[in-house]
Amino acid sequence: MTEFETLTLRNVTRVFDEVTALDQLSLEVQNGEFIALLGPSGCGKSTALNCLAGLLPLTGGEILIDHTRIDLMPPERRRFGMVFQNYALFPHMTVTANIGFGLQMQNVKRSIISEKVDWALNLVQLEDHAEKRPDQLSGGQQQRVAIARAVVMEPRLVLMDEPLSNLDAKLRHEMRRELRRLHKELGLTTIYVTHDQEEALSMADRIVLLRKGRVQQLAEPEKIYRSPANAFVAGFMGYRNTFDMHSQMSATDTVVKNEHLSLTTKTDISGDVTVAIRPDDFQIEPLDENRIEGHVVSCDFQGREYEVMLETAPGKGILARVGESLKVGSAASLYVPKDRVMVYERAADDTNADHSFADVGATT
Repeated sequence: MTEFETLTLRNVTRVFDEVTALDQLSLEVQNGEFIALLGPSGCGKSTALNCLAGLLPLTGGEILIDHTRIDLMPPERRRFGMVFQNYALFPHMTVTANIGFGLQMQNVKRSIISEKVDWALNLVQLEDHAEKRPDQLSGGQQQRVAIARAVVMEPRLVLMDEPLSNLDAKLRHEMRRELRRLHKELGLTTIYVTHDQEEALSMADRIVLLRKGRVQQLAEPEKIYRSPANAFVAGFMGYRNTFDMHSQMSATDTVVKNEHLSLTTKTDISGDVTVAIRPDDFQIEPLDENRIEGHVVSCDFQGREYEVMLETAPGKGILARVGESLKVGSAASLYVPKDRVMVYERAADDTNADHSFADVGATT
């Protein structure tokens, strides 16, 4: 694949009818990286991809490859490959014709097209389906055709817009491994749009988490998972217990409190805060700190673990995942290490606060 050292997005902004879809996105991507743009619907991730591809002009900012500005170039001159959510295959063409279409449009010699298409078919393991049309293929096979069509052009950057969202869970898992294999084997540089946290965590070298067009956190998957930068990131990454609390520091500990809970933490933030705890961070083995008592409202077997709703006060509940079954209606205690109690300054637009202090019948 065509190499470069650095792709730079500098204050990239896109406005639609006075609505800012992308707000001063800045990012440096190194050659060979797999970057995931992650976030809920409407956060700006697909807008960012379309700006990169040249399908949308920028309202502000610039995009550069190795100090050469490319955002003013037409899409075909950027030499990027694109894999769409709906595959965008030509229904009347065979697999071979679909894969070779871009090369044909570039007036590449027929013998070279044939050679490159054979290489791409072998790469995505579709040699036995070369003369089939898209409607004769499964969803996963169609996605492989779309990937082959992108990489056969030898792009310097591959852009993928939620390419697995139309596949079932088993096939998505298989295709995640396949995409990662191709990325490494071909030395690709990939920018991948998804709303699926598991996809981003399992595939990306770094994740850009967006909200309302702005970057909330840019970090390696493990850091985003274990140390969210703010309450929004925590909520999006699975910290499903979030509460409005007040933090008070002492000489020995910091305690966060509300009318239902009192927890020790490692934070140095005081005042009104948002507290977030991942269901997986609770345990039923006793600790010297952070014992939470209540009654078991529900206990659902999830395969490797049990999902428990513990009522801590009338109508107030905590969602936990634990390793053994707890009897519904019984008294029980949960424990959480203080270093797994995430504390954030409360933001004015924090929509996650007090998220799980709702009807205990709902597991949020």
